[in-house]
Amino acid sequence: MSSKVSLIGGGFVGSGWAIVFARAGFLVNVFDADINIRSNFFQRIEENLKKLNEYGLIVDPDIILNNISMFSSMSEAVSGSIYIQESIFEDVSQKKDLMYYLDKLVDPKVIIASSSSGITASQFSKDLEHKDRYLVSHPLNPPYLIPLVEIVPSPWTSLGAINFTYDLMKQIGQEPIKINKEIQGFILNRLQGVLLREAWELYREGYASLDDIDKTVSSGLGMRWSFMGPFETIDLNAPGGIADYASRLGDLYYSISKSRKNTQKWDKEIINKVEQERRISLSKEKLEEKQKWRDDYLMKLVQFRLTQEKEG
Repeated sequence: MSSKVSLIGGGFVGSGWAIVFARAGFLVNVFDADINIRSNFFQRIEENLKKLNEYGLIVDPDIILNNISMFSSMSEAVSGSIYIQESIFEDVSQKKDLMYYLDKLVDPKVIIASSSSGITASQFSKDLEHKDRYLVSHPLNPPYLIPLVEIVPSPWTSLGAINFTYDLMKQIGQEPIKINKEIQGFILNRLQGVLLREAWELYREGYASLDDIDKTVSSGLGMRWSFMGPFETIDLNAPGGIADYASRLGDLYYSISKSRKNTQKWDKEIINKVEQERRISLSKEKLEEKQKWRDDYLMKLVQFRLTQEKEG
């Protein structure tokens, strides 16, 4: 008999999680309070499964689809599950209310994780009776194409809950990383935030257009970063490895970091300017079409990487 997991929230992130768990053979119960999300949920799932099948990334969409059930009752959706993944709106008060309800509803042994991209587990679990079972399990969207998951415990999350979630993520084909202690933005968004901060400031100060800044990553840095991290990248970028790289360029990067002591907020003026320039490159009406293009590109990349792994 297949194990059962429950997902609270059936939007972009929740529907992505549904594919990940169902693809791995789990029975997936989904609950969303929004009737519109419930109505459109399976249409989105079916479209994504069709694409995955076209690229040879899944064998039988119907088997995966049959593992997923949508519920209009949260209590029914979580009944009998070994794990609950929350993917509701990124709001502390809403998450606190939900976790309080779940803490009273489900067996204390059931691990409950949030898909939060920035809200720490301590913010929504500190007053709960069984707070040791709560943590963040932060995916990238869409999780069925991008495998990384950040496992972020609170100071009181039990080691058992951390290890269970980590092992579960490995079991369903994701690539979990353990964050040793809470920090705002976790690891991924802190790394992304540094790049975004510099991108906005370079544009604000008139050094380059949005397209050219984007090309610096898509046709430059991102070519390596799609299969190597920053430490491995610099380790291979000097004859003597990472220590050699640091001795050659460490002072340069230190001087660059010192030059950004007074980073400005993304104010309305700069946001409007960036928005106007982006809409010249891509109209708002074509955003959804471009999102599908992105996902298709990701599928080709996943397909290529799987081929490389088999050959290597």
